[in-house]
Amino acid sequence: MSVYVYQTFVIKQEKFKEAIDNLREIKKFRNENYNHHVEILSPISGEDHTYALLSTYDGLAEMELQSKKMFDDEEYLELIGPFFLENIKEGSMYTQISRALSDKKDDKKSEKK
Repeated sequence: MSVYVYQTFVIKQEKFKEAIDNLREIKKFRNENYNHHVEILSPISGEDHTYALLSTYDGLAEMELQSKKMFDDEEYLELIGPFFLENIKEGSMYTQISRALSDKKDDKKSEKK
């Protein structure tokens, strides 16, 4: 069952170009080195500098395993640390974790037909 991690944050206006470049590096690094998929979401409506990362995992256990691998990886920490410390408005990060709802199984009557 897929698990989705949706993280929103506000990019400092004066750091916008650097933040977007760094976000693209983070996305590329994570997609190439870890067993999950990451997308950068940009606002169409709402607050202009609120961006999001949407990460998709195969399940909760996979999410925890990949998270451990990322935070044990010095190269990843060198990318992510400056991004959040220098480019993101303090206190603006919000993380939500959801899972896909499984399809409804047919009732037993349908199976007998």
